[in-house]
Order: sequence, then structure tokens, then C-alpha cells
Amino acid sequence: MEDTLRPDQYDIRDIGLAADGQKRIDWAERDMPVLRQVRERFASEKPLSGIKMSACLHVTTETANLMLTLKDGGADVLLCASNPLSTQDDVAAALVARGIPVHAVKGEDNDRYYRHIVAAIEHGPQVTMDDGADVVSTLHKEYPQRLAAVKGGTEETTTGVIRLRNMARQGKLGYPVIAVNDAKTKHFFDNRYGTGQSTLDGITRATNLLWAGSKVVVCGYGWCGRGVAMRARGMGGRVIVTEVDPIAALEAVMDGFDVMPIEQACPMGDVFITVTGDCNVIDRHHFAVMKDGAIMANSGHFDVEINVPALRDMADSASEVRPYVERYVMPDGRKLHLVAEGRLVNLASAEGHPASVMDMSFANQALSAEYIVKNPGALERDVYTVPDDIDREVGRLKLQAMDIVIDTLTEEQIAYLNAWETGT
Repeated sequence: MEDTLRPDQYDIRDIGLAADGQKRIDWAERDMPVLRQVRERFASEKPLSGIKMSACLHVTTETANLMLTLKDGGADVLLCASNPLSTQDDVAAALVARGIPVHAVKGEDNDRYYRHIVAAIEHGPQVTMDDGADVVSTLHKEYPQRLAAVKGGTEETTTGVIRLRNMARQGKLGYPVIAVNDAKTKHFFDNRYGTGQSTLDGITRATNLLWAGSKVVVCGYGWCGRGVAMRARGMGGRVIVTEVDPIAALEAVMDGFDVMPIEQACPMGDVFITVTGDCNVIDRHHFAVMKDGAIMANSGHFDVEINVPALRDMADSASEVRPYVERYVMPDGRKLHLVAEGRLVNLASAEGHPASVMDMSFANQALSAEYIVKNPGALERDVYTVPDDIDREVGRLKLQAMDIVIDTLTEEQIAYLNAWETGT
């Protein structure tokens, strides 16, 4: 793919592209009332004044509104992509036009992807903002001399939080990170409703699949898996869940889904969707028994959940049959289909999560960054949850924007809940 934007020189080659991106950024902003309120306060108070920030996120219209919020808050912010296929070039161009350096081009190869990660590190961030922990990981492995300058960071994804907690457990984490992914107003909504809807959207756009009547195998029943399974059933799919965790599997059963090992589901499934955060969830021995015409897609962060190298090795031939759809012809004549190269299907072949749900996630990102800046030295080198008062404030603002009013406790009720003696 020929670049439409030269982010390394911060130079727009197509002014019309930037204008188109700005229109789409504005359209997303109308559904992000919580972030809008944060942005208005940031513009007035400048809580991030002079702070260098490097963000490694999906370059979408919703992310653009977060970047503009940080910039209005006084931050010197640079953005790079957290996935080679998720960048929306018109959005990148629009951000460059607004004075925010962007290192991202849709379809960039692996070498260029990591050059852009390095550019984010060379920006000299005092705060990092990650979606998958690639900046944090690269910073620790290749630029440890820069760690002392970093006040803290935030992480958006389950996969990234797992990586960071492993680093902290081994004593390798060089600065504190707030796990935005673990905020209730993030994973209950973004992971479940955002991933659920956008995953089916991406597969539908790529394949034109009729979900009604299709056997849909959802690998993993975390919050993302719950959302995908719920939406697939809502579209008429006959959903099978595969799991390794007994509690999650039990929940899937009680939610009304069939639960079985993936080996048992493979000959039955029409569509397979991985959302586990682990590697080789669909592997060589699974490809060997899948039915002719099966479709595979991934909505976990990294492109390791489906063993694509093994699929390529097993197939007699491979060809692109639709944009973002590759057909692999197996030695026995069966045809297996892979969507979006096994990368994040909701961002590669669609537009990612709806702005309304990213509103809460990105409000948490902005407010967590502010918390890090305002509390220097208060956090050890560990992974932290979003402070409860920030989480609840995001929920309150979202309800307010939806014109929904809820009850409040009376003084008597508060006293009752705080009592411990019988009859008090």
C-alpha cells in the first residue's frame, strides 16, 4: 500500500484527506460527551502543561478526540499506532494538521511499525499511554536509560495489563502504570458492548456473512467473549463457547451457550472468533478438522491467537478472495478463510468500537494521566487500578449525558450500612 501520509516528516500529502478525517473526528465527538466535559476542563486548567506524552493506540476518530483532549490540557503529545492495520489514514492526517505528530500508516509492515514505536520513545515521554504494552516493553528492553524520566503510564487492554503485571511480578517494571482496562466503566462496557458489536461488524463487512443459523464458535468467555457471544446470538447465530477457566465456562453454560473443547467444536463451526489474549488458540490440529468454508477471525489484541504460519504451511495455496479475506486451500480440497490476517478484525476491516462506548474508556485514560501527573512519587513501580472516584465520576457523567437520574442514599441509609451492631 502506498503511503497517503508521511508521518515521519509530519507532512500532509493530501489536504483533502485531512479535511475528511476532521469531519469524521467531529462526528465521533458528538457521541463522546464525557470526554468533551473533561476536555473543556483541561482546556481551562491545563493540568498536563509541559508534560511530554507518547501514546500508542489505534489511530481512529475516537482516539483523535482523546489526543485533542490531552493537547488542550497542555500536553506535548505524540501518537503512534498499536496495530499495523487499525490506522485510519484520514484521521492521522487530520491530527497532523492540528499539530499532533502521528507515526502511523494503515498496512505498515512490522519493521515500520516498530520504527514508529521507537519514534514514540525518542519523543522522551514523561507519561506513556499504551494499547498492548508495546511502548512499555520496548522502552524497558531497548531504552532502559530513559525509564527514570517517566512518571507513569496507562494501559488500555487486557493483553497489555497481563504483560505489565508479569513485569511487575518479576520486579522488571520501571515505573507505575494504571490499568485503565480494569476500570469498571471500561471493561464492563468497552470490552463487552464495544468488542461485541464491532467484531461482528468487522466480520460482516469483510465476508457479507448471514449470521442467522450460522454456528459461531467463540474462543474465550472474558468480557470481550461475553460481548461477542451475546451479539452473535442476537443476530441469530447458534453459539458455542470454548474456555479453559471453569468459572467462565460455567457462566457461559448458565448464560445459555453450548460449551465444549475447541477440538469438538472445530468440525461443527462455520465461524470462529478468538478473544483470549493467548497464542495458538486455533492451531495446526484444529485446521486439520475444520469444515470446508469455515471462517476464522481474531478480536484479541495480537495476531497470535490463530496460528497463521502453521495455516500457511499446511495449505497448498492461498489467495485473497475479498478485501481482508484470504482463502487457504488445504491438501484435501477444503477451503478455510482467514479475515484480516488474524489481526484485530474490528479495526482492520471495520471502524472499531462505537464512539459512545469509547467515550468512557478515553475519559478514564485522560483522567488517569492527570492523576499520574498530579501525584508524583505517590505510586510505586507496580500496576494499579483506576482510582474508584475517577471510575465512578465517569459513570456519573455518562448517566448525566444520557439524561438518566438515579437514587441517592439518605443519611439514615448511610448510617445503617455503616453500622455493625444488631438493631443500630
